[in-house]
Amino acid sequence: MNYKNGKDVLPPRLLKELQYYIQGELLYIPKPERAKAHWGELSGTRKQIAKRNEEIYYHYRTGRSVKDLAEDYYLSDESIRKILCKMRASLKEVASVTE
Repeated sequence: MNYKNGKDVLPPRLLKELQYYIQGELLYIPKPERAKAHWGELSGTRKQIAKRNEEIYYHYRTGRSVKDLAEDYYLSDESIRKILCKMRASLKEVASVTE
């Protein structure tokens, strides 16, 4: 979070109005909702996990066991099952939209 002096960024009229209410205290002004990035979007983590999950689903469909996938990706068997379930659901959703 960056600190900016209100005198440098606000119109004088708005600054006076804020001074009336805040009187020298610190004020946090959050970004608008539309400007907030979702978790992992800025760092690329979200894309990396999506790619990993697609790989897991592909390997499962080509015959790899849940246990082997869990060992290869350092995840629990339950985590692999959840990923497979989500991938199946999203593929069914895509298929129903395209029909």
